[in-house]
Amino acid sequence: MKRTFITFATFFIIGSSTAQTNAEPTKASGIASAETIKTSGTLGLKENEYDFGKIPQGKPVTHVFEVINHGIDSLKISNVAASCGCTTPEWERNKAIEPNGSSEIKVGYNAASAGTFAKTITITYNDGQTKVITIKGEVWPTPATSAPENKSLESLKN
Repeated sequence: MKRTFITFATFFIIGSSTAQTNAEPTKASGIASAETIKTSGTLGLKENEYDFGKIPQGKPVTHVFEVINHGIDSLKISNVAASCGCTTPEWERNKAIEPNGSSEIKVGYNAASAGTFAKTITITYNDGQTKVITIKGEVWPTPATSAPENKSLESLKN
């Protein structure tokens, strides 16, 4: 039983390690490498997700996502839609992003309710292509009243 298991595990490890290697295609085959193929209007992001961490309730926060055109033609963002009304995206609506150019999407979150949150923002570009970015964090509740008066402060003044 052990011998069968060890033999199976050995073949599995050898098979998975060789399956991950990418042989460079030859020019004779007519297939170009993935690095040399550029498509029309490819939207790239420096980050797909941003974590605000802990933020106080009632304090709006914002983050800027950088959008990069990795394609060979200009890229046009037609819409940026948030998953709920508590998240507000802002972008240059009529701007065409040239190849290797960049633009920004500013995403705001109003932090009205306490608790953890994860919101998605869908970017629609070049006739219906989409990408999704995410913001997340934790809103901690603010105290209902201000801090109590420190009675011992008076003794320090004397």
